[in-house]
Amino acid sequence: MNQEPNKVIYSMIRVSKYYDKKPVLKDISISFFYGAKIGVLGLNGSGKSSLLRIFAGVDNEYNGQTILSPGHTVGFLEQEPQLDNA
Repeated sequence: MNQEPNKVIYSMIRVSKYYDKKPVLKDISISFFYGAKIGVLGLNGSGKSSLLRIFAGVDNEYNGQTILSPGHTVGFLEQEPQLDNA
């Protein structure tokens, strides 16, 4: 895994997400560098969870493009995780 601090490891390019034809995310473009620490802030219902689910690859129903650099992974824990009853 390349650990260059100026290397982009993930990009979203013009990502949009709609629920019932209502835009939740519209034309989002963002890139993350290796080692970056990020935070996502916003009002309830503003698309934070949708953005993170797309980022993690959990949600594939969106318009636009996402690129994850080879050799990298994204971890994701749901806001309300479903635990196994076993």
